[in-house]
Amino acid sequence: MRTPVAASTPIRSRLDRFFSITERGSSIGNELRGGLVTFVAMAYIVVLNPIILSGGVDIEGTQLGFTQLAAVTSLVAGVMTILFGLVARLPFAFAAGLGINSFLAVTVVGEVTWAEAMGLVLINGLVIVLLAATGLRRAIFTAVPQQLKVAISVGIGVFIAFIGLVNAGFVRATGLGSPPVDLGIDGSVATVPTLVFVIALLVTGVLVARRVRGALLIGIVASTILAIVAEAVFQVGASNGGENAAGWNLNVPVLPTQVVSLPDLSLLGQVSFGSFERIGALAALMLVFTLVFTNFFDAMGTFTGLSKEAGLADAKGEFPRLRSALVVEGIGAVAGGAASASSNTVFVESGAGVGEGARTGLANLVTGALFLVALFFTPLTQMVPSEVASAALVVVGAMMIAQIRDVDWSDFSVSLPVFLTVIVMPLTYSIANGIGAGFVSWVVLRALSGKAREVKPLLWVVAAGFVLYFARGPVETLIGM
Repeated sequence: MRTPVAASTPIRSRLDRFFSITERGSSIGNELRGGLVTFVAMAYIVVLNPIILSGGVDIEGTQLGFTQLAAVTSLVAGVMTILFGLVARLPFAFAAGLGINSFLAVTVVGEVTWAEAMGLVLINGLVIVLLAATGLRRAIFTAVPQQLKVAISVGIGVFIAFIGLVNAGFVRATGLGSPPVDLGIDGSVATVPTLVFVIALLVTGVLVARRVRGALLIGIVASTILAIVAEAVFQVGASNGGENAAGWNLNVPVLPTQVVSLPDLSLLGQVSFGSFERIGALAALMLVFTLVFTNFFDAMGTFTGLSKEAGLADAKGEFPRLRSALVVEGIGAVAGGAASASSNTVFVESGAGVGEGARTGLANLVTGALFLVALFFTPLTQMVPSEVASAALVVVGAMMIAQIRDVDWSDFSVSLPVFLTVIVMPLTYSIANGIGAGFVSWVVLRALSGKAREVKPLLWVVAAGFVLYFARGPVETLIGM
């Protein structure tokens, strides 16, 4: 790897000092390129978040508009990514969290209105900010054993690789009890989009193996061109939610007929706290509890994985400006709720930029600026199909899983919690679930194998909280939700 060249102009010098670019072994070129790659890997959220949220019908029969959701998704992602880059100075971008938006659209709005649901998201964010500002969130972060932090990093690597494989159609649900998933369609790679994914994965993998600078970005650009040509030749079209199994999953790679569009920001401020009156304080608090747990531990896991992958974590798994990072992450939930974009949190796809060499918040300024530009150029963001972005995610997942070498496999009270953390994340499509399985099993196994004194008191509390989190369905039934 080439040694970064020292800054030679006043502006470059100031950037270098502010973001610690040279200190972290990076360069301005690496940061710019990494920020661009992160945006390309995340751009699908501008389409996917509106698809998920607009599909939810609230208690009054109201649905949110797709166009308005696309606008606020881009706006909040851009603002929060830039804010995090400036305050925490880390290359971790923000966008609407997929777990929470699905929870809102499928579960929460069956009980309340969309405005009230976003009010709960906002309250969730305020709770997280309070936990971070008081130091409790950092205390929980530091109480996690190093072996579990490694497991979280590895689990996230497997998780994002699995996301890539599913989004590309390489792995599909069968709809059967066994096997629940299968290779492609009927056990074969039978579609043009999936074939493009395979080619993109192999091309990018070769570039990374040969240590080509900008490997991920080159792979994404080249594969997008290939996808555009393939669509022009074969005319496979969109999948339309599975109606066309051979179609592109989200974005159809075609040259747009319209380049510029004005954003509709009418959803800003559409928030209500009437849920406490509509469904009762206890029921509303249970929903907030679920949101806080999901938001809190999804973010903690992602921070852990990305900071280790970027080489920014110390021996305890902590990274620079940790407290600031945790506070800003909570603000992302507040901003997402206030804009009806759902809770915004650190995005695991930031690993694509980290893999490209990003190490500082300067990369976030690039990613955030591109999200703001996307407000006006939504058609252009839809040129890159998810199958191409998915190839980058699988490559990054392969990079992250290498950390598994740091696990002490000789102690089963360590290896089982690590294994559960890693395997539960992809199988349940939730970082929080994987962390919870790891925490609970760690406490139980360590305590009952004669090592209870090694379990920090705060970890007992968090494990108990996860037991309640996992049992929230029966608890909600018990309290009459």
